[in-house]
Amino acid sequence: MKPATIDMLRAHLLVASLTAAGIEALLCIAWPVLPVSRAFFASTSFRLFALALIVGGVLVAREFAHAAFELAVQRHHAIPAASGAWQVAAAAECPRRWLVVLHLRLTGQPFVLSGH
Repeated sequence: MKPATIDMLRAHLLVASLTAAGIEALLCIAWPVLPVSRAFFASTSFRLFALALIVGGVLVAREFAHAAFELAVQRHHAIPAASGAWQVAAAAECPRRWLVVLHLRLTGQPFVLSGH
């Protein structure tokens, strides 16, 4: 596999795992007030619902990252470099740098972090 493909898959798995951890934290907080038994959490319907939430979380993260990337391109914080990779400006200049980098990783595009 190409390194860009591996990086892209890694980014998707990271977002999915963070989404799953967030869902689990919310369930731990809400479980005492939910009128459901323990057996419900082992059911197929709950597992499908959790899977749908995780996929939805990844899609929402992709949309936020894409919007941040488009804004960075408009404000010239992300510019195409001569090598075909994207050059992303330093954190002081690009307020949503981590989202821009996430977008580039999720889409498998090469990038270089610029220091200026």
